[in-house]
Amino acid sequence: MSRIPARRRALTHTRTARWAGRAPAVTAAVTLLLPVPAAAYADAGVPALAVNSLPVVIANLQAWLIGILAALATLFLVLAGVYWATAGGDPAQVDKAKGALKNALVGYGLAVLAPVLLDIVQGIVGG
Repeated sequence: MSRIPARRRALTHTRTARWAGRAPAVTAAVTLLLPVPAAAYADAGVPALAVNSLPVVIANLQAWLIGILAALATLFLVLAGVYWATAGGDPAQVDKAKGALKNALVGYGLAVLAPVLLDIVQGIVGG
């Protein structure tokens, strides 16, 4: 009979201790975040979101696309060199290197053709 109340007291004590430890952190977060509305500091004369025209969006997309394609192609070119250098005469490893080299060449080709492809998309969309 004495074991059950002691066990309940221990469980209650740990739950209370956990709650008591978390309550100040939650209270501090709510106290710091609620009274500072972001809209109070907004400038009413400046729009919150700037919208670019279609040619600007396509030019930005073109720059990102060329950069990503060139980076991936360079990665594949480096991998092809590593595969070829470490092949040691193994035909499977040499074929793997040739495949990576082919992927690098395709990536560089796409990076060169990206402006043309985006001009076609711009013509279709009507920009």
